Amino acid sequence: MAKIEAVFFDVGEILVDETREYGTWADWLGVPRHTFSAVFGAVIAQGKDYRETFQVFQPGFDLAKERERRVEAGQAESFTEENLYPDARPCFERLRADGLLVGLAGNQTARAEGILRGLDLPVDLIGTSDTWGVEKPGVAFFERVVAEAGVAAESVLYVGDRLDNDIRPAQQAGLATALIRRGPWGLILRDPDVEARCAFVLDDLTELADHVARHNGAA
Repeated sequence: MAKIEAVFFDVGEILVDETREYGTWADWLGVPRHTFSAVFGAVIAQGKDYRETFQVFQPGFDLAKERERRVEAGQAESFTEENLYPDARPCFERLRADGLLVGLAGNQTARAEGILRGLDLPVDLIGTSDTWGVEKPGVAFFERVVAEAGVAAESVLYVGDRLDNDIRPAQQAGLATALIRRGPWGLILRDPDVEARCAFVLDDLTELADHVARHNGAA
């Protein structure tokens, strides 16, 4: 593998703990939070799109329209500093101190991107599917990541929690990958072949910068 020059991170369950977000969706649907979580996990375990969870409780549910309804009701999806994983900022800071370009790139709304920009995160770039007009797992999304990085695809490390939406398509686009095993997707999904092609498989972000430094020292 080539020397890593840029590291891009997914947002959900990498930077942001989504416990609160999905809890508010349970409240919006009027179902107990533990019930929503149980169905959510079952949907993921079956390899289905997480949006199928909403269909279980409300057939015909339109996520985009319901997001608009929540905004109108003053209950828009949101997150704050307290919803960030504590290992994220130190990891970003260390990578930048080591001379790497650091970015965030995920399937997020324009509203979420605005919140991210307002958090004064130690990153060089922030991109979302809503503003880029491309989304994971499409190859165009990862091509955009590489273009933003300004280096060869093999010198870009993409860090994600989902084997299906993050890791596999990033590998197919020629990027190096790091899998973080946290959040429902990171703990439930398994694919030995994809995992074996990861540069790193970690439980959190605490040691990622050290792994990258050791890799680049040997490259």
